[in-house]
Amino acid sequence: MTPEKEPEVTRPPEDRPELRDIPADWPVDETFTRFTGHKTSVRTDRVRMPDGTVAARDYLVHPGSVAVVALDDEDRVTVIRQYRHPVRRELWEVPAGLLDVPGENPLHAAQRELYEEAHVKADDWRVLTDLYPSPGGTDEAVRIFLARGLSDADGDRYAVGEEEAHMLHARVPLAELVRAGLAGELQNSFLLLGVLAVTVARSGDGLDALRPADAPWPARPFG
Repeated sequence: MTPEKEPEVTRPPEDRPELRDIPADWPVDETFTRFTGHKTSVRTDRVRMPDGTVAARDYLVHPGSVAVVALDDEDRVTVIRQYRHPVRRELWEVPAGLLDVPGENPLHAAQRELYEEAHVKADDWRVLTDLYPSPGGTDEAVRIFLARGLSDADGDRYAVGEEEAHMLHARVPLAELVRAGLAGELQNSFLLLGVLAVTVARSGDGLDALRPADAPWPARPFG
């Protein structure tokens, strides 16, 4: 009888670099601003590669964003449905917005967005994850927060206009959002990454082990 073969175990190579994104700044021979808008602009950089060749790179210059997965005591997430003209869709999303003030504390921005878009405040804040949503085409950096201990915000609702005046509001069970996302029924990246990150964090060290709300953010340093 042939002895059963031991399964092969795949191990990372000992010389693999540390699994961490690292700062890098390749030389830029020339830079041009092609368009300047209200909040963003389009830039072309002529970047010198390590072998000496030069390539043009076009990208959107963006101030950065914050988003909030607001989770209540019944395991429901605060979501909104908003019209997004570039994709011609009304998308279910979590509250989110731009870092309007350079150097602004992202927690303060997230608290503001949760109030303005959902009229909700939270007692407990954690950093859920940080990301570059499309690093080949924009320098936008995003911090997604987890907010718990929810209650109605004080005072009147924030006055909104344009697309925001037509938003729908709901609280949807986390598990339902995960299912709809994996089925391709929901496509907003902040919502998808946020609810999946909550699910993964729970299966690991738990939500209380997430980074504190004031954790450093090298992509958008703040005071």
